[in-house]
Amino acid sequence: MTDTFHSGFVAILGRPNVGKSTFLNQVIGQKIAIMSDKAQTTRNKIQGIYTDDQAQIVFIDTPGIHKPHSRLGDFMVESALSTLNEVDAILFMVNATQKRGRGDDFIIERLKNVKKPIYLVINKIDQIHPDKLLEIMDDYRQTLNYAEVFPISALQGNNCPELVASLIETLPVGPQFYPADMVTDHPERFIAGELIREKVLELTREEVPHSVAVVVDRISRSDEEKVQVQATIIVERNSQKGIIIGKGGKMLKSIGVKARKDIELMLGDKVYLELWVKVMPNWKDRQIDLRSLGYKQDDY
Repeated sequence: MTDTFHSGFVAILGRPNVGKSTFLNQVIGQKIAIMSDKAQTTRNKIQGIYTDDQAQIVFIDTPGIHKPHSRLGDFMVESALSTLNEVDAILFMVNATQKRGRGDDFIIERLKNVKKPIYLVINKIDQIHPDKLLEIMDDYRQTLNYAEVFPISALQGNNCPELVASLIETLPVGPQFYPADMVTDHPERFIAGELIREKVLELTREEVPHSVAVVVDRISRSDEEKVQVQATIIVERNSQKGIIIGKGGKMLKSIGVKARKDIELMLGDKVYLELWVKVMPNWKDRQIDLRSLGYKQDDY
């Protein structure tokens, strides 16, 4: 690396459903974080890696900060807040279509004690009238001394390259932490499980999504042209199992078809996907179950 190469870690913080994962996927150029119109989609801190000739930015996409109602919720909030002391800059993302609320104010209070550059990122500007944007910017500017304010559309990519360029200037001169072709530090097994969970969120009813976890039991190559993926969808109740399987197995098949396409894009190979559904009562509130499903406090 030259003495002009910049590198560092950047946390993406915000309330649920403000578009953090959409932004991460837009900047990285491929899907590594799952997206859904349902809140609290992201449960683990996902590291996405952006690399060009001048810099490497390691983005940490945190779970949306919300009032927790279970041990899983506690884990998600603590996971998000723990990033504040380990990064070089913070992107505080807000939704342009929603008024500043208690969740935003809670994050702002925590950010007042942070001594790192904080960027205010106003997402979903494609969904509001331009005149409204000035009001939003003026409102938030009174809350913190932001290093920069960037209105963006993560979905369409508007102003995202400019935000990345500004971050590169902010980050210190440093080494390239990861190989240039690496886009995430999570193993394929984790990403595959997240892609399956995304399809469950997309296709099932409101009572199911927050009770779902996915465990990828096995990824193996059966031959040079096909990868075999076996995974179990975990739910809390028999009624939820019935919804996910669907009449004659139709829903589970739809989940499998959609997930398989995304996993094939990720792996660059044909995929044979097998899915099972298992009931694990109250797993969100049982520490032993949370750990077995990958939600480990020690990792944070």
